[in-house]
Amino acid sequence: MPDFSYESNIDGLVCGVDEAGRGPCAGPLCVAAVILDPARIPAGIADSKKLTEKLRFELEPEIKAAAIAWSVIEMSAADIDCHNILKATMMGMTQAVEALGTLPVHALIDGNRCPPLAIPATAVVKGDDKCLSIAAASILAKTARDRIMIEMDGLYPMYGFKGHKGYQAQSHIEALRIHGPSPIHRMSWATIRTLTEVDYEGA
Repeated sequence: MPDFSYESNIDGLVCGVDEAGRGPCAGPLCVAAVILDPARIPAGIADSKKLTEKLRFELEPEIKAAAIAWSVIEMSAADIDCHNILKATMMGMTQAVEALGTLPVHALIDGNRCPPLAIPATAVVKGDDKCLSIAAASILAKTARDRIMIEMDGLYPMYGFKGHKGYQAQSHIEALRIHGPSPIHRMSWATIRTLTEVDYEGA
């Protein structure tokens, strides 16, 4: 389970940064940054992937209410197609930290590399399973993205976004074969190019 040891070893405010949605072939990438108040950390924070959808949505408002600062940035499918998923992730992480309003002295980044920031940062592999701040960010990123995909299901019901959230489920692949891509599909993804025979010319 994640704890606050990484944050406690740094003097001053520390933010955790994580994303949701790198793998799907449809929908945005959401990136969150969170500065937790060590005196008001909600119980139950963990890697979002290890929590049920119900628990994630229950924890979301608790984290937002208790945090010193938080932000969520959305990078659209068009952004991802334009910049590629790695660059879009790094851009989103930079923007999420800058959007906090309260500037931390250090950022803990989930993964093995850090985005360009005006403050020092540390990459923590599997950070959402080690650092409470990163785990909190993983929950905010995941709930924000899931909410968007549920809304997109209302606009494009033929794809079943509410269920698979844009991942390559068999039902999603079959829908792509029948209907082709929607405006929120990532045209640079091999899955989309292969299934829909789209000739994508990206950056």
